[in-house]
Amino acid sequence: MTLAKTRSVSLVGVDGSVVDVEAAITSGVPGLHLVGLPDTALSEARDRVRAAIFNSGEDYPNRHVTVSLCPASMPKRGSTFDLAIAVALLAAAEAVPVQSCAGLVLIGELGLDGRLRPISGVLPAVLAASNAGCRTVVVPRANAAEAELVPDMQVISAGTLRGLLCILRDEPPPVEDEEPDLFSTPSEGLAARRPDTRPDMDLADVRGQAEARRALEISAAGGHHLFFTGPPGCGKTMLAERLPTLMPPLEPDTALEVTAIHSVAGTLPPGQPLITHPPFHAPHHTATRASMVGGGSGRTLQPGAVSLAHRGALFLDEAPEFQHGTLDALRQPLEEGKVRISRAGGTSTFPARFTLVLAANPCPCAAAKQIDCSCAPGIRRKYTSQLSGPLLDRIDLKLELSPASRAELRYDLEFAESSKVVAERVLLARERTTKRLGDTPWRSNSEIPGPELRRRFTPRPEAMHAADDALQRGTLSARGLDRILRVAWTIADLSGHDEPDADDVGGALALWSRP
Repeated sequence: MTLAKTRSVSLVGVDGSVVDVEAAITSGVPGLHLVGLPDTALSEARDRVRAAIFNSGEDYPNRHVTVSLCPASMPKRGSTFDLAIAVALLAAAEAVPVQSCAGLVLIGELGLDGRLRPISGVLPAVLAASNAGCRTVVVPRANAAEAELVPDMQVISAGTLRGLLCILRDEPPPVEDEEPDLFSTPSEGLAARRPDTRPDMDLADVRGQAEARRALEISAAGGHHLFFTGPPGCGKTMLAERLPTLMPPLEPDTALEVTAIHSVAGTLPPGQPLITHPPFHAPHHTATRASMVGGGSGRTLQPGAVSLAHRGALFLDEAPEFQHGTLDALRQPLEEGKVRISRAGGTSTFPARFTLVLAANPCPCAAAKQIDCSCAPGIRRKYTSQLSGPLLDRIDLKLELSPASRAELRYDLEFAESSKVVAERVLLARERTTKRLGDTPWRSNSEIPGPELRRRFTPRPEAMHAADDALQRGTLSARGLDRILRVAWTIADLSGHDEPDADDVGGALALWSRP
């Protein structure tokens, strides 16, 4: 009996586990037998591997071959094990030196012609291999740039199985025909989605709405959630789309985290292996609950819109048109910054710390002027009640917008600040926040938990008069008080104050209690 071993990675969401791929050639009925709880796609690897080996000019062992995927009790899925199975099989057949395969983690799908096809989820897979102590990984050439983002990891890329075998045998590389891939990532299920691409936008494009621009600046500086309501054409969508232009670039560790999510979802922009700017995601109002928070069957769990907007902005235009359950499913991610998806075949946790922006018309008819509204009072109440009280209680900034005046439409562009100018103020405020929270695990004011906020970051009593009065009247909840304190600290950071004063707390209360 001859035995060889390689390694691969099994992904569940953005979490990966290293899997040992063992191949043993014994006497018996010829055939390839996979053990270790493979799914249908993985079970079909025997046909892909056989064809790829033949078309790579190698001899396929016409004997009884057993391939074991360890740990055997963990279900495995997908076609990413093809390359590891093929190399382990050839090493067991002594077509490849066994020593050259030791310590290698091989990730990739094989085409019938022996080409290595690009796959999704390479970055989290390589991160899992690195965390497990592995230092060399083999990936398809199209995924090499993504794999190289992981520090202290040697990446070997190959375009074909034949080319990889030449590397393992220390032979000159073969002459390979270049054939561009039509798809840079597989198009299966939710992985076929592409992220929203925003053209060049600037906050100066918005006419009027000085108060809304200020709220947008506060939101970008502290990561606070926004709710805009107003008639059509007043600038709600334009303001929301320009929020990412005010946010600072992602830090290196955050950029890796965001890129890993989009790698699993198959939404990495072509030619951009690392996402360095805050993402912007705007699902249609017909989106289901599963597409919003994530879902899937078995171990095929995919991130939803809340995770695709991680460390960026999630914009829900026409918010009352969304299904009531879809909106309320946002309540837990808004509080915890993550979402847990549980299925019978596995459980996965996706990061979901995003800035939520809601936009809504005051009524279904969306009349430009309230006097022209044809909706009955009951219809208006039913429409606005789609946004539940607990959801609105988690929104930090609420504004009712009015249409811009004629003077603002004609002349405001000369005085409107650009995104670059506002982003500089936001960056300075973030630096003040980071300095203040340097000995804590939090990065922005919106992340500070309520108990710590009240224990360590409560303003002076004379600054809290407006909030105390609201609590006494019952118009402010305990959660609302936490929201107000977080916004007050952000306003203070933007103003250069060491701590919030009465104006900062009063401004935060006014923005929270509207409309």
